[in-house]
Amino acid sequence: MFELKKKSNKSNARLGVLTTRRGKVSTPFFMPIATKAAIKSLTVDEVKDLGAEIILSNTYHNLLKPGLDTIKKFGGLHKFMDNDLPILTDSGGYQVFSLSKFRKIKGDNIEFQSHIDGKKYILNPKKVVDIQVALGSDIMMVLDECVGLPASRKKAIEALERTSRWAKMAIDYKNELNKKSKDIKKQLTFGIVQGADFKDLRLRSAQELVDLDFDGYAIGGLAVGEPASTMYKVLSYITPALPEKKARYLMGVGYPENIVEAVKSGVDMFDCVIPTREARHGRLYLWRGKPDVSKKDFYKTINITNAKFAKSTKSINNTNLKNYSLSYLHHLFKTQEPLALRLATLNNLDFYLSMMKYIRQAIKQAKL
Repeated sequence: MFELKKKSNKSNARLGVLTTRRGKVSTPFFMPIATKAAIKSLTVDEVKDLGAEIILSNTYHNLLKPGLDTIKKFGGLHKFMDNDLPILTDSGGYQVFSLSKFRKIKGDNIEFQSHIDGKKYILNPKKVVDIQVALGSDIMMVLDECVGLPASRKKAIEALERTSRWAKMAIDYKNELNKKSKDIKKQLTFGIVQGADFKDLRLRSAQELVDLDFDGYAIGGLAVGEPASTMYKVLSYITPALPEKKARYLMGVGYPENIVEAVKSGVDMFDCVIPTREARHGRLYLWRGKPDVSKKDFYKTINITNAKFAKSTKSINNTNLKNYSLSYLHHLFKTQEPLALRLATLNNLDFYLSMMKYIRQAIKQAKL
């Protein structure tokens, strides 16, 4: 459950604590992504050392490989991964709608084929709950339909109505399971607000989910290619429509400046593939001078494969990689050494997780 600790007097930013069955997490926070039960190139202990208090894993990818039967043998994702941090799992809906080779909606069932081997699967709101119970995550997301932007009003309404119907089916089923198991009851369940970029549809979606009394609320359907200004506009009216005493989660966001602006709008939770994905391509996130998230240009990015870094004796950063030079990392990328991916990922996740620490400090000090 969520406890609101402090509200900023400069913006809608806030400090809080989200309590899960595996511990408390300070908000606002960022979740490193363990897509296929692994954070790219790193161990869970390494991510913990960087300051992570919670991670995200993808239901769709875990369902396809290694599959539920394998994960069940270990009693869930935590033991399978040797991880004691809380885990949030998504519903798999976004991946089904964006990755699967074949997809057909029949009533409340989604039939799809794996993008890996073509194997057929069926998902529905209840089955998605069952899958996440089996995964043993600490926060589960209900099945939703995410539409890309721009979207027609007709398509947005169809997705909203389907999302609301699925949300009710999921929470009603989860509440039945709660009566049978105290442990399942401790597994938090979040609804997902949809509605594209139509204000009335977003507000309708939010109210329909609030009426179902979820443990927390996610804002979906953003970070899907729209301008940042569209995202900020949606956040400006949707976060006030969500309960103050429940956690708010902006899914799939984002770049550092997006996260800071969303925090100022009252968002508490974030995840994104950017720090790990861009690390694999040699893009590093670095502080621009002394860390200060209240400044407009508080960070910079560099492409370490650029020739100008070939002989640079500067440290990669001033924290966890201060003993490694930019020249060395450039060399590792040019020679395709696996260590290159590890060091770049360590840098980027250190930046993101440190950024969240500085954001929390800035709110506490009334600077954000």
